[in-house]
Amino acid sequence: MKKRLCLLLTCVIMIHLHTQAQNLIIKSNDPHIHYMGRVVQTDNSAQLSWSATTVSINFKGTGVKVKLKDERGENFYNVVIDGKVISKIQPDSTVHTYTLVSGLKNGHHKLELFKRTEWAMGKTWLYNFEVDGSLLPAPVTKKRKIEFYGNSITCGYAVEDSSGKDRGSAPYENSYISYASLTARHFNAEYHLVAKSGIGVLISWFPLIMPEMYDRVDATDAASKWDFSTYTPDLVVINLFQNDSWLVMRPEHEQFKAKFGEKAPDAKAIVAAYSELVKKIRAKHPKAEIICALGNMDATRKGSAWPGYIKEAVAGLHDAKIRTCFFPYKDTPGHPNAKEQEAMANQLIAYISKNIKW
Repeated sequence: MKKRLCLLLTCVIMIHLHTQAQNLIIKSNDPHIHYMGRVVQTDNSAQLSWSATTVSINFKGTGVKVKLKDERGENFYNVVIDGKVISKIQPDSTVHTYTLVSGLKNGHHKLELFKRTEWAMGKTWLYNFEVDGSLLPAPVTKKRKIEFYGNSITCGYAVEDSSGKDRGSAPYENSYISYASLTARHFNAEYHLVAKSGIGVLISWFPLIMPEMYDRVDATDAASKWDFSTYTPDLVVINLFQNDSWLVMRPEHEQFKAKFGEKAPDAKAIVAAYSELVKKIRAKHPKAEIICALGNMDATRKGSAWPGYIKEAVAGLHDAKIRTCFFPYKDTPGHPNAKEQEAMANQLIAYISKNIKW
């Protein structure tokens, strides 16, 4: 009887040790991890903040966990397995290990952790993955690369708010279904979203404007500069001026007073500001195709001067690889919903397919 108990105990221990051996810990700086987006790497963590930042691994096994800490517990992430969104998680403000997926068929899988929310919701620190199985080579960097500069439309602000209240809080934001993400996935492209709800070229709803933010790796730190040599897009899409179009008409707003004093900028100043931003981006990406877009909110309504400002700025740059593409005014309340984002993506996809050779 004692021999049987000892044998049984030995078997249990062996099974436990075998199970433990299957759970591989992959630190945040492991080369088997693929990062997409502007990520700050430290010795023990990867700092994720920008919309659509994605962390991917390939593995053979049945499940994956991740150790995270969120700045304020406001961010949401999509869990994507083999190209399909299976769930979303909301990390809290303490270090915690989350089960992303379990019970998979023991085979080859790709896991993506996709940041739905923008940097205004705070940062998230990723410490490691725990894989129930074995790790495979990192996902290959995709051949095509796109960089988007935008505002709330590009962030997917309120895209999942079906109440009609246009709520911009984190649960209703999902950059995974913004026109930018839809377009990039259509072309099987890597992409970066350098975007913030409320931001403009001359003026924003807050002090920061795109000419100050476009070159940051940490948007909250003016000294934190992105190394543009690490990511060279074939295509840049700029969709800005919606917030400018509202705020230049609000002399009572604190940012109007801070930027302009008592007098709104004239057409010449507006065109010049846009032109200067495009020049800055062109200097960083001298070979990229650039699409200067606008819409689909009321900055492109009938009679709006703002598409004309962009056309004038682009014409003045005398650059054959800079084009314009305007999304028609959706003529519905609030920010674009999922169908309206999809319509924008379809238009942009068609435009790129017709005009860009890559």
